[in-house]
Amino acid sequence: MNKLFEVREFDNIISNVNYKNTDNYKYLDESVFKGLLGFIREFSSDEKNADVLNFMRISYKRNVGEVVTIKNYVGLIQMKDGYQIQILPKISFNSNEDYGNSETKKIFLKMLKSMRDFPSKVFSNANLNIDSMNLYEIFINMYLQEVRNLIKRGIKSSYVRQEGNLKFYKGKLLTSQHIKTNIAHRERFYVAYDEFHPNRPENKLVKATLLKLQKLTSSSENSKEIRQLLTAFEMIDPSVNHSKEFSQVRIDRNTKDYEILMKWSRVFLLNKSFTTFSGENTSRALLFPMESVYESYVAQQIKKTLGNDGWSVSSQDKGYYLFTEPRKQFGLRPDIVCKKGDRIVVMDTKWKNLIKKERSNYGISQSDMYQMYAYSKKYKTPEVWLLYPLNDEMRNHPDIEFDSGDGTLVRLHFVDLTRMNETMEELREKLNVSENE
Repeated sequence: MNKLFEVREFDNIISNVNYKNTDNYKYLDESVFKGLLGFIREFSSDEKNADVLNFMRISYKRNVGEVVTIKNYVGLIQMKDGYQIQILPKISFNSNEDYGNSETKKIFLKMLKSMRDFPSKVFSNANLNIDSMNLYEIFINMYLQEVRNLIKRGIKSSYVRQEGNLKFYKGKLLTSQHIKTNIAHRERFYVAYDEFHPNRPENKLVKATLLKLQKLTSSSENSKEIRQLLTAFEMIDPSVNHSKEFSQVRIDRNTKDYEILMKWSRVFLLNKSFTTFSGENTSRALLFPMESVYESYVAQQIKKTLGNDGWSVSSQDKGYYLFTEPRKQFGLRPDIVCKKGDRIVVMDTKWKNLIKKERSNYGISQSDMYQMYAYSKKYKTPEVWLLYPLNDEMRNHPDIEFDSGDGTLVRLHFVDLTRMNETMEELREKLNVSENE
């Protein structure tokens, strides 16, 4: 079994066949649904993995039964029976057409590449059939592109210690092994010697990863690429003791080419995830918190847009604390701080869909507004912004702002992820207008 079940953030999953064809729910076969419930409950009882509660929530609805609600993690879970659950971000398109979710996946991959720790900077989807590939296959392809680049730059060799019972003397005689082995073979020498060879830990781990991915992939494109890449590793033994080999890896100036590859190899060989959900009910999982992905992407785009206008843009600024006595306490860390001369603009990203209800404050949380007010006062600036993703409900909505009456003005800007350049230019224009007010 290798079936793909595709959902989006905030979708509700059920196993009640009576609601199979309704718009409010996504139906999942009962046996797979039970496996998913087991996955969630396993981690819900584990304090170290308490973040899973932010990923999926189990509730009960009368007449419907148990309901699993996807929250704000995106990625792919593969159950041990081979069933794959792919979670895509909820991105609003101006048209309802997104065949094969290809545009959603392209945007999500762009967002991922902005993250500092995401191990792929050279990935290109230009010749990739994204429609037919799930996220896991796309991540496999990212790894393969990194291996291809390594081969182009040259697989590194080093002096590797070897032991053997040779017909000629070489290196250093291992006396005890020699006596034990060669009582009846005086013509032989049991020796240790150094040989310049590519059989070093990094290459052994890469080969082991390729061999594992060869078994896991269901993509003909990836399978073909793996076969081609393995020919460059014919002289290298695959890693057997992965943990031991990883402990021997040292990333420095000479091994910089392996840095990204080693991050990916840990994911694939050790069943690690960028968010570490990995238990008895799953064979592998790759999950990304969308709040962090969105924050990183927007910050990157703002730096690119405003940097040319003389703005200094910093992420996760640590300059201020709520209290300074008896000591500095409760640090403030806004997502984005923009400075130009004496002007300071503070921005926070919020991965949340707002609603067109003014009386409900558009769905903006009170704690978020308290936070923005604190930023304004501590940074001594009237200009604070909340950056929300654009959704269909808020499309073409007039500008929203909140005036405290004592020098704080909170403005909202909706980020259209489908037209990022334009939405950043719109933000820049708004900043120029507010400067002249």
